[in-house]
Amino acid sequence: MLIGVAASGAHSNGYSLIRKIIEVSGADLNQDLAGRSLADVVMTPTRIYVKSMLALIKALPVHALAHITGGGLPGNLPRVLPEGCDAVIDESSWNWPPLFQWLQAQGNVERFEMYRTFNCGVGMVVVVPADQVEATIAQLKSTGDDAWLLGKIVPSTHSEPTVVFA
Repeated sequence: MLIGVAASGAHSNGYSLIRKIIEVSGADLNQDLAGRSLADVVMTPTRIYVKSMLALIKALPVHALAHITGGGLPGNLPRVLPEGCDAVIDESSWNWPPLFQWLQAQGNVERFEMYRTFNCGVGMVVVVPADQVEATIAQLKSTGDDAWLLGKIVPSTHSEPTVVFA
C-alpha cells in the first residue's frame, strides 16, 4: 500500500514554471494565499523527512520510500516499484494545497503536467504491507507528519512500472 506524507510546499521543484506563472499572470507577491503572502507560500522551506522516516523504519516494516522531487509522482514513484507492478494513486485521498491550486489556475497547467512538475502536496510516499497501513499512519502522525492512504500497488499492465491516477 502507498502512504502519502504531506509536503511543506513546492520543495525545490518546478521553480522555473512557478516564476513563469508569476510573471505571465502579473501576480502580486504580497497577495493573500490561504492567510499568507504568495511570496511566503512560494518560498516555504523544503521539508526534510529523515528523522521521521528513520523512526518509521525502526518501528515498522517499510518496503520502499520515494521522495517526490523533480518529476513528481509519475517520475519518482516508479523508481521504487518492482518490475510487473504499477502504483494506483487515489486522487481523492488528499486535497492539493492552495499553492498548487493557484499555480494550476493561473498557469492553465494541465493536471498531469502538474503531477509531473510538482509534488502537489505529496512530499514522500511510503510503501508498506497492507496490514501495516494504520500503524504506519499512526507512527508518522506521532512524529508530526500529516499522512494518509494514498493508493496501492497492483499488477502492471505496462512494460515498465507506471503511476496511474484514479
